[in-house]
Amino acid sequence: MIALFLACSLIAAAIFIWLLQRWLPLWLAHYRNVFTDTAHNSLGEFFLFLDPSSLWRVNLFSCCGIFLLAYVLSGSPAIAIIGAAAVLTAPRWLLRFLRRRRREQFEQQLPDMLLAMAGALQAGSSIQTALRHIVPETPAPLSQEFGLVLREQRMGVPFAQALLNLYERMPCEGSGLVVSSLNIALHNGGNLAETLERVATTIRARTRLKARVAALTSQGRLQAWIMVSLPLALALVLNHLDPYAMAHLWHSSVGWIVLTVIAILEVIGIFLIRRIVDIQV
Repeated sequence: MIALFLACSLIAAAIFIWLLQRWLPLWLAHYRNVFTDTAHNSLGEFFLFLDPSSLWRVNLFSCCGIFLLAYVLSGSPAIAIIGAAAVLTAPRWLLRFLRRRRREQFEQQLPDMLLAMAGALQAGSSIQTALRHIVPETPAPLSQEFGLVLREQRMGVPFAQALLNLYERMPCEGSGLVVSSLNIALHNGGNLAETLERVATTIRARTRLKARVAALTSQGRLQAWIMVSLPLALALVLNHLDPYAMAHLWHSSVGWIVLTVIAILEVIGIFLIRRIVDIQV
Protein backbone atom coordinates (compact mmCIF):
# COMPACT_ATOMS: atom_id res chain seq x y z
CA MET A 1 0.00 0.00 0.00
CA ILE A 2 2.80 2.37 0.89
CA ALA A 3 4.60 1.47 -2.34
CA LEU A 4 1.43 2.20 -4.36
CA PHE A 5 1.05 5.56 -2.61
CA LEU A 6 4.67 6.46 -3.30
CA ALA A 7 4.32 5.42 -6.94
CA CYS A 8 1.20 7.55 -7.39
CA SER A 9 2.94 10.49 -5.70
CA LEU A 10 5.95 10.17 -8.00
CA ILE A 11 3.72 9.97 -11.08
CA ALA A 12 1.74 13.03 -9.97
CA ALA A 13 4.96 14.95 -9.27
CA ALA A 14 6.37 13.97 -12.67
CA ILE A 15 3.17 15.11 -14.43
CA PHE A 16 3.21 18.39 -12.51
CA ILE A 17 6.86 19.04 -13.38
CA TRP A 18 6.20 18.19 -17.04
CA LEU A 19 3.21 20.55 -17.19
CA LEU A 20 5.19 23.25 -15.38
CA GLN A 21 8.09 22.90 -17.80
CA ARG A 22 5.69 22.98 -20.76
CA TRP A 23 3.39 25.84 -19.77
CA LEU A 24 5.60 28.10 -17.63
CA PRO A 25 7.64 29.52 -20.58
CA LEU A 26 4.43 30.14 -22.53
CA TRP A 27 2.83 31.90 -19.54
CA LEU A 28 5.94 34.02 -18.96
CA ALA A 29 6.04 35.02 -22.64
CA HIS A 30 2.34 35.97 -22.53
CA TYR A 31 2.75 37.92 -19.29
CA ARG A 32 5.81 39.69 -20.70
CA ASN A 33 3.84 40.84 -23.75
CA VAL A 34 0.97 42.05 -21.57
CA PHE A 35 3.40 43.77 -19.18
CA THR A 36 5.34 45.59 -21.91
CA ASP A 37 2.17 46.71 -23.73
CA THR A 38 0.59 47.96 -20.50
CA ALA A 39 3.80 49.71 -19.44
CA HIS A 40 4.17 51.38 -22.84
CA ASN A 41 0.60 52.73 -22.81
CA SER A 42 0.51 53.64 -19.13
CA LEU A 43 3.89 55.35 -19.02
CA GLY A 44 2.87 57.37 -22.07
CA GLU A 45 -0.03 58.73 -20.03
CA PHE A 46 2.47 60.00 -17.45
CA PHE A 47 4.73 61.48 -20.16
CA LEU A 48 7.47 59.01 -19.14
CA PHE A 49 9.21 57.44 -22.11
CA LEU A 50 11.07 54.42 -20.73
CA ASP A 51 11.94 51.10 -22.31
CA PRO A 52 9.26 48.53 -21.33
CA SER A 53 11.70 45.65 -21.93
CA SER A 54 14.12 47.10 -19.37
CA LEU A 55 11.28 47.50 -16.88
CA TRP A 56 10.30 43.87 -17.46
CA ARG A 57 13.84 42.69 -16.75
CA VAL A 58 14.02 44.79 -13.57
CA ASN A 59 10.68 43.38 -12.44
CA LEU A 60 11.78 39.81 -13.15
CA PHE A 61 15.11 40.22 -11.32
CA SER A 62 13.31 41.82 -8.38
CA CYS A 63 10.88 38.89 -8.31
CA CYS A 64 13.76 36.38 -8.20
CA GLY A 65 15.57 38.39 -5.53
CA ILE A 66 12.49 38.59 -3.29
CA PHE A 67 11.93 34.85 -3.75
CA LEU A 68 15.47 34.02 -2.60
CA LEU A 69 15.37 36.52 0.27
CA ALA A 70 11.98 35.30 1.54
CA TYR A 71 13.10 31.67 1.30
CA VAL A 72 16.33 32.37 3.21
CA LEU A 73 14.55 34.32 5.94
CA SER A 74 11.48 32.10 6.36
CA GLY A 75 12.59 28.74 5.04
CA SER A 76 9.11 28.25 3.56
CA PRO A 77 8.72 27.86 -0.24
CA ALA A 78 5.07 28.93 0.00
CA ILE A 79 5.95 32.28 1.60
CA ALA A 80 8.72 32.79 -0.96
CA ILE A 81 6.31 32.08 -3.85
CA ILE A 82 3.70 34.46 -2.41
CA GLY A 83 6.30 37.22 -2.04
CA ALA A 84 7.59 36.70 -5.58
CA ALA A 85 4.05 36.73 -6.99
CA ALA A 86 3.31 39.96 -5.10
CA VAL A 87 6.41 41.62 -6.58
CA LEU A 88 5.54 40.31 -10.05
CA THR A 89 2.05 41.82 -9.99
CA ALA A 90 2.97 44.98 -8.04
CA PRO A 91 3.63 47.20 -11.11
CA ARG A 92 0.02 46.91 -12.28
CA TRP A 93 -1.32 48.00 -8.90
CA LEU A 94 1.24 50.78 -8.76
CA LEU A 95 0.23 52.08 -12.19
CA ARG A 96 -3.43 52.05 -11.18
CA PHE A 97 -2.63 53.98 -8.01
CA LEU A 98 -0.52 56.55 -9.90
CA ARG A 99 -3.19 56.94 -12.59
CA ARG A 100 -5.90 57.60 -10.00
CA ARG A 101 -3.65 60.03 -8.13
CA ARG A 102 -2.82 61.87 -11.36
CA ARG A 103 -6.50 62.29 -12.18
CA GLU A 104 -7.20 63.64 -8.70
CA GLN A 105 -4.37 66.18 -9.05
CA PHE A 106 -5.67 67.18 -12.48
CA GLU A 107 -9.17 67.78 -11.12
CA GLN A 108 -7.83 69.76 -8.16
CA GLN A 109 -5.79 72.05 -10.44
CA LEU A 110 -8.61 72.55 -12.94
CA PRO A 111 -10.69 75.26 -11.13
CA ASP A 112 -7.78 77.71 -10.89
CA MET A 113 -7.04 77.35 -14.59
CA LEU A 114 -10.70 77.80 -15.49
CA LEU A 115 -10.92 81.00 -13.46
CA ALA A 116 -7.77 82.29 -15.14
CA MET A 117 -9.26 81.44 -18.55
CA ALA A 118 -12.49 83.20 -17.64
CA GLY A 119 -10.53 86.33 -16.73
CA ALA A 120 -8.57 86.18 -19.99
CA LEU A 121 -11.79 85.78 -22.02
CA GLN A 122 -13.36 88.75 -20.24
CA ALA A 123 -10.25 90.75 -21.18
CA GLY A 124 -10.88 89.99 -24.87
CA SER A 125 -8.62 87.01 -25.57
CA SER A 126 -9.71 83.97 -27.56
CA ILE A 127 -9.77 80.44 -26.14
CA GLN A 128 -6.58 79.34 -27.88
CA THR A 129 -4.73 82.53 -26.94
CA ALA A 130 -5.81 82.20 -23.31
CA LEU A 131 -4.63 78.58 -23.22
CA ARG A 132 -1.25 79.46 -24.75
CA HIS A 133 -0.63 82.05 -22.04
CA ILE A 134 -2.07 80.16 -19.05
CA VAL A 135 -0.93 76.56 -19.66
CA PRO A 136 2.86 77.18 -19.26
CA GLU A 137 2.22 78.74 -15.84
CA THR A 138 0.20 75.81 -14.48
CA PRO A 139 1.76 72.80 -12.69
CA ALA A 140 1.78 69.23 -13.96
CA PRO A 141 -0.25 67.21 -14.84
CA LEU A 142 -2.59 69.96 -16.02
CA SER A 143 0.14 71.75 -17.98
CA GLN A 144 1.13 68.49 -19.68
CA GLU A 145 -2.41 67.59 -20.74
CA PHE A 146 -3.44 71.02 -22.03
CA GLY A 147 0.01 71.50 -23.53
CA LEU A 148 -0.62 68.34 -25.55
CA VAL A 149 -3.96 69.83 -26.66
CA LEU A 150 -2.16 72.91 -27.98
CA ARG A 151 0.48 70.80 -29.72
CA GLU A 152 -2.18 68.66 -31.38
CA GLN A 153 -3.89 71.81 -32.60
CA ARG A 154 -0.65 73.12 -34.07
CA MET A 155 -0.22 69.79 -35.86
CA GLY A 156 -3.58 70.26 -37.61
CA VAL A 157 -5.94 68.39 -35.26
CA PRO A 158 -9.27 70.25 -34.85
CA PHE A 159 -9.70 71.89 -31.48
CA ALA A 160 -12.87 69.91 -30.73
CA GLN A 161 -11.07 66.62 -31.47
CA ALA A 162 -8.12 67.66 -29.29
CA LEU A 163 -10.55 68.28 -26.44
CA LEU A 164 -12.11 64.84 -26.93
CA ASN A 165 -8.61 63.33 -26.82
CA LEU A 166 -8.07 65.16 -23.54
CA TYR A 167 -11.22 63.60 -22.09
CA GLU A 168 -10.08 60.13 -23.24
CA ARG A 169 -6.80 60.61 -21.39
CA MET A 170 -8.47 62.12 -18.31
CA PRO A 171 -11.95 60.58 -18.03
CA CYS A 172 -13.09 62.46 -14.93
CA GLU A 173 -16.15 64.60 -14.28
CA GLY A 174 -14.20 67.86 -14.27
CA SER A 175 -12.62 67.33 -17.67
CA GLY A 176 -16.00 66.21 -19.05
CA LEU A 177 -17.61 69.48 -17.92
CA VAL A 178 -14.78 71.54 -19.40
CA VAL A 179 -14.80 69.71 -22.74
CA SER A 180 -18.60 70.00 -23.03
CA SER A 181 -18.55 73.71 -22.16
CA LEU A 182 -15.80 74.53 -24.65
CA ASN A 183 -17.43 72.50 -27.43
CA ILE A 184 -20.80 74.15 -26.87
CA ALA A 185 -19.18 77.59 -26.87
CA LEU A 186 -17.29 76.82 -30.09
CA HIS A 187 -20.41 75.66 -31.93
CA ASN A 188 -23.20 77.77 -30.42
CA GLY A 189 -21.48 80.75 -28.84
CA GLY A 190 -22.59 82.29 -25.56
CA ASN A 191 -20.98 83.77 -22.49
CA LEU A 192 -18.11 81.30 -22.12
CA ALA A 193 -16.40 83.21 -19.30
CA GLU A 194 -19.44 82.94 -17.06
CA THR A 195 -19.82 79.27 -17.96
CA LEU A 196 -16.21 78.55 -17.03
CA GLU A 197 -16.64 80.33 -13.70
CA ARG A 198 -19.68 78.21 -12.91
CA VAL A 199 -17.86 75.03 -13.92
CA ALA A 200 -14.90 76.00 -11.71
CA THR A 201 -17.25 76.64 -8.78
CA THR A 202 -18.96 73.27 -9.31
CA ILE A 203 -15.68 71.34 -9.52
CA ARG A 204 -14.30 73.07 -6.43
CA ALA A 205 -17.45 72.35 -4.41
CA ARG A 206 -17.39 68.72 -5.53
CA THR A 207 -13.71 68.42 -4.55
CA ARG A 208 -14.45 69.80 -1.07
CA LEU A 209 -17.35 67.38 -0.69
CA LYS A 210 -15.16 64.44 -1.73
CA ALA A 211 -12.51 65.48 0.80
CA ARG A 212 -15.16 65.69 3.54
CA VAL A 213 -16.53 62.25 2.67
CA ALA A 214 -12.98 60.82 2.62
CA ALA A 215 -12.34 62.28 6.09
CA LEU A 216 -15.58 60.87 7.49
CA THR A 217 -14.93 57.39 6.07
CA SER A 218 -11.23 57.27 7.02
CA GLN A 219 -12.03 55.31 10.19
CA GLY A 220 -13.65 52.54 8.13
CA ARG A 221 -10.63 52.31 5.84
CA LEU A 222 -8.32 52.20 8.87
CA GLN A 223 -10.38 49.34 10.29
CA ALA A 224 -9.87 47.42 7.04
CA TRP A 225 -6.08 47.82 7.25
CA ILE A 226 -6.06 46.82 10.94
CA MET A 227 -8.19 43.78 10.16
CA VAL A 228 -5.68 42.73 7.50
CA SER A 229 -2.51 43.32 9.52
CA LEU A 230 -3.65 42.12 12.96
CA PRO A 231 -3.86 38.35 12.24
CA LEU A 232 -0.52 38.42 10.43
CA ALA A 233 1.16 40.36 13.24
CA LEU A 234 -0.38 38.08 15.86
CA ALA A 235 0.82 34.97 13.98
CA LEU A 236 4.37 36.34 13.79
CA VAL A 237 4.41 37.21 17.49
CA LEU A 238 3.08 33.79 18.49
CA ASN A 239 5.56 32.10 16.17
CA HIS A 240 8.36 33.98 17.91
CA LEU A 241 7.07 33.16 21.41
CA ASP A 242 6.16 29.50 20.83
CA PRO A 243 7.50 28.21 17.51
CA TYR A 244 6.82 24.57 18.40
CA ALA A 245 3.07 25.15 18.85
CA MET A 246 2.85 27.31 15.70
CA ALA A 247 4.70 24.68 13.66
CA HIS A 248 1.44 22.70 13.47
CA LEU A 249 -0.11 25.68 11.71
CA TRP A 250 2.67 26.14 9.17
CA HIS A 251 3.66 22.53 8.45
CA SER A 252 0.44 20.49 8.49
CA SER A 253 -2.45 20.09 6.10
CA VAL A 254 -4.98 21.11 8.76
CA GLY A 255 -2.98 24.25 9.46
CA TRP A 256 -2.95 25.17 5.76
CA ILE A 257 -6.71 24.66 5.61
CA VAL A 258 -7.13 26.99 8.59
CA LEU A 259 -4.87 29.58 6.96
CA THR A 260 -6.85 29.33 3.72
CA VAL A 261 -10.16 29.86 5.56
CA ILE A 262 -8.68 32.84 7.41
CA ALA A 263 -7.42 34.37 4.16
CA ILE A 264 -10.83 33.92 2.48
CA LEU A 265 -12.64 35.51 5.43
CA GLU A 266 -10.13 38.39 5.45
CA VAL A 267 -10.72 39.07 1.76
CA ILE A 268 -14.50 38.98 2.23
CA GLY A 269 -14.27 41.37 5.19
CA ILE A 270 -12.05 43.79 3.28
CA PHE A 271 -14.42 43.69 0.31
CA LEU A 272 -17.46 44.43 2.49
CA ILE A 273 -15.76 47.29 4.34
CA ARG A 274 -14.57 48.80 1.03
CA ARG A 275 -18.09 48.64 -0.35
CA ILE A 276 -19.48 50.33 2.76
CA VAL A 277 -17.02 53.23 2.80
CA ASP A 278 -16.92 53.68 -1.02
CA ILE A 279 -19.41 56.56 -1.29
CA GLN A 280 -19.73 58.03 -4.76
CA VAL A 281 -19.99 61.83 -4.85
